[in-house]
Order: sequence, then structure tokens, then C-alpha cells
Amino acid sequence: MTPKLIKTESEYENALAQVDALMSARPNSPETEQLELWVHLVETYEDNHYPISMPDPISAIRFRMEQPEMRPAELIPYIGSKSKVSEILNGKRQLSLNMIQKLHKGLGIPADVLLSPPVKSVSRSTDCIHWADFPLAEMVKRRWFGDEIKSSRELRDRAEEILSPYFAPILPVSVHLRQRVDDQHSFDENALLAWESRAWHLAEKQIVDHYIPENINQQFITDVARLSMLDTGPLLAKEMLAKSGIHMVIEPNMPHTRLDGAAMRLEGNPPILALTLRYDRLDYFWFTLCHELAHIALHLKRDVSMHFLDEEDANGDDQRELDADRLASEAMIPESVWLKLGKNHIPSKKDIMAFASKLRIHPAIVAGRYRKESGNFKIYTDLIGNRMVKRLFET
Repeated sequence: MTPKLIKTESEYENALAQVDALMSARPNSPETEQLELWVHLVETYEDNHYPISMPDPISAIRFRMEQPEMRPAELIPYIGSKSKVSEILNGKRQLSLNMIQKLHKGLGIPADVLLSPPVKSVSRSTDCIHWADFPLAEMVKRRWFGDEIKSSRELRDRAEEILSPYFAPILPVSVHLRQRVDDQHSFDENALLAWESRAWHLAEKQIVDHYIPENINQQFITDVARLSMLDTGPLLAKEMLAKSGIHMVIEPNMPHTRLDGAAMRLEGNPPILALTLRYDRLDYFWFTLCHELAHIALHLKRDVSMHFLDEEDANGDDQRELDADRLASEAMIPESVWLKLGKNHIPSKKDIMAFASKLRIHPAIVAGRYRKESGNFKIYTDLIGNRMVKRLFET
């Protein structure tokens, strides 16, 4: 059977059969190349028709181990050695095709899950928490605990008493962190956990309408983006999200995190869209907002606990992030329309304004996309809406 774009359910079933049939292929063989192509076609069809996030390979292996209560040592026949098992489970080594085939055949883990790209996961074990390592002074400075804690020393002395229940709701959550490769050793996991917890507690104070997952789609994101035409658009977007059952909170990024935004959900609760406003620009605000909405539309429809944490200039090697980027861009400016603006020349300010007016979006969105795609960040500086967002959310 020749690989081709999957358009129907029967073609999808046939493609899955092809994946299973090719799982015994030898590494670096023509059959292996066919296997990778079939998996890509299956994933593309599932993303379009069943937009529910699959577990990453490590989560799938750990889940499979929990069923018969397997010990890590029992993975040696599939992975190769005790040290390799440890490296795989801790995310320090990627699965080889030979490992994938053995795990699929021996443990029954779906091939498409094992072949999906791994994501950066953050440790959530309370056994590994050292309370003094958290940014205590910054948390007190931001008055996260009101008048209960008056100094970082007091918080340090009572850290476990105060922080343990504060962090408790999000500790079991699966976290997907999109991050720059050159930053992967510089970010502060404790600051990240603190920021997530703060976002959750801010959302807990809000009242939102009933969340209906099916209502959050590309058209919804387009409608939100069109609020950018108004001076108070960011505030109106927050109101629109609340009426659609989505919390929107603002919390500046913590030191050593460089986060831009997050899409979060705890099981039994509506989604949370959290922004840091790291850059006070309209183009940045609207793209980040729409990107996180895309995560909610694509990956948080199910009632699950999961967080997507994003850096704007992070590497796009996670398919879920690529899908969120694509949906956000298409919702704001459809690709077919974008091509009409032209990529081989620099449109005039007048062209940008007219194009934005036709799409009923703020010129900053158009200017920002052109700056990013052209790699020229010296142009349109008067169109991207500098210092026009934070003031709206100041209380």
C-alpha cells in the first residue's frame, strides 16, 4: 500500500495497520523510512480529527510500568542496560528505533506514542522539594500571601507550612515546557512551579461562566483577535474568555523563567490562560493570547490536568506547539490571505494599515508577523503598539 494523505476513517484504519506491520522493520532499512512516513500521516490525521494530546513516550512507559507494578530493572530487555533505563526515564536520552520496536512488541505501547517527540517535564515530587530554594523574597515582594507573611525570612522559617498547601493543587499536573535549547540549563524549576501556583490561585478568585469545549475553535480565536481593533481590546478579550468559561490571569514572569504564557487545566476545573506580559507590546500580546487559546482548543478539550508553558522565541520542535502556532496564525491571518500581502518586499505603513483594516485586526498583528517572518525587527516599530498593554491591567 502506497503512503498517501489520509482523508477517511477507513484510510486511517488501514494506515494504523501499516504502522503495526512495519514495526518489525530493521533499523535504517527502507521499511523503517516507510514506517516513519506512515506514523507522520497518522499523526496528521489524528491532529485534525481527534485533537486530543497523546502522552509523550516517557509518560507512556511509566504508565505501562504502573499496571503490573514493573520495576525499572525489568525494562532492561527492551532498553539495553540499567544506566540506559535510568537515562530514558529521566529524559536524558532519547529512545532509539530499536528500543521503540522492542517496547511496542514487548509492552504493547502504541508505536505512534513512542515515536512522538518527548517533551520537557518538570519534577513534581514533594520528596525533591527544598523549600529554601524557592524565590521567597520575590514572592513576599509581590505580596502573594498578603499580610500573613511580612518578610522572606519569615517565609523561609515557615516555608513548608505555607508553600506545601499553596503548591499542592498543581503538583500532580503533567507539564509541557517549550523552551529555547540554549536556556535549558538556566531556567529555575522552583520559580516555574511558584509562577504556575500563583496563576492557579489568581484564577481561583475569578468567576467564569460554564466552559463548553466545543465552542473554543478557530472561529472563536478569530473573534477574540478582532477585539484588537479597540483600544481596550485586551480587557475585552478577558471578558469574552470569562463568558466562555476560561480564566485569564496576568502574573509577571519570575526570575530565570522567561515565560510568555501558559494554557493550564486542572481536572474538574475550567481552563486557565495565563500571561506574563514580558514584552509590553500589542503584537506580542495578541499572538501569545491566541497561541494559548489554540492550546486550549486543541489539547485541553478533555477534562484532564495538563499545563502548556511557552517561551515566545522557543524552538518549535514539539508537534503540539507547531499545531498551536499554526492555528493561532491561521485564526488571526489566514495563510491564503497573508500570501497576498507579499513576502518578497517590505509593505509600506499604508499597506499594513489597509491590510489590517480589511481583516478587522490591529495593525500591530500584521506588523509583528511580518517582523518575525522576515527576521527584521527594526521595521514597523511605530506599529507594534509599544507600552500599550500593561497599563490596561494595572490596578
